[in-house]
Amino acid sequence: MNTELIHVGFGNILAMNKVVAIVSPGSAPIKRLVEQAGGKGVLVDMTNGKKTKSIIIMDSGHIVLTAIGSKTIAARVDASRHGSFLGQTKRMKE
Repeated sequence: MNTELIHVGFGNILAMNKVVAIVSPGSAPIKRLVEQAGGKGVLVDMTNGKKTKSIIIMDSGHIVLTAIGSKTIAARVDASRHGSFLGQTKRMKE
């Protein structure tokens, strides 16, 4: 099985084949999950001090905080799998 690595900002790389879910940080249950993960020592902060825009739950129980949104991560996964970044033409026009 190949490991699919995705850039999640600030030079940080994540193995996408170990990801269970990508969630937004807004809800109270997710905030509790992050707080509990910090207490257990399984919280990985990849934000470099920026605002957390998405939270990634890994199959190992680790919780990863990222400063890029879930749509951006999904687009990077799609680009990795299909060889092109679908949102690239949209950004070039803006």
